[in-house]
Amino acid sequence: MSNYEYKVVELREGLIGGKMSGDKLEKILNEHAGKGWQLKAITSVEVKGRIGPGGVDGILITFERAR
Repeated sequence: MSNYEYKVVELREGLIGGKMSGDKLEKILNEHAGKGWQLKAITSVEVKGRIGPGGVDGILITFERAR
């Protein structure tokens, strides 16, 4: 049985105001840290859009915390 739980947050470029913003990313990290989550990894991905083919640049942020 794992003593940790994980949470993955998907951010698409369009959802965080066009270009990736350090300030917005910092806000998200601090919000989750305040709830006991610790940053585990940030992964750059192509995220599928809701309409049509292709995707947009985005990131997956993986958090970890003790159960």
